[in-house]
Amino acid sequence: MTGDEIHILGLEMPVRIGVPETERAAWQTVRADITVTLEGEFDKMQDELDSTLDYERAANEATALAASRPRQLLETLAADLVGHFLRDDRVRAVEVLLRKRILPHTDAVAVRLRREKR
Repeated sequence: MTGDEIHILGLEMPVRIGVPETERAAWQTVRADITVTLEGEFDKMQDELDSTLDYERAANEATALAASRPRQLLETLAADLVGHFLRDDRVRAVEVLLRKRILPHTDAVAVRLRREKR
């Protein structure tokens, strides 16, 4: 797929996530890389914010969604985030990579989800 992309990298999101209830009881940090492929092209946007994705708003919305409720799985959070961004008419595709520090002797565990409009 081709298209102009916006990347939000290393977004730190407070979450309550984990399979055991005790893990979900405490706030943790998940890092997100969010890639949004736009319907429009950068060179046709005429320097107008309404023609693109507002980075700050997108990051704030992702953070609020992540904190909105406890979840057991990173996979569920990834699906929620992708679904949120795909509702925007300017967006053609979304990829979310979530990283969580949980296992010893690893930098992180991660899930990646990519979806595009049909």
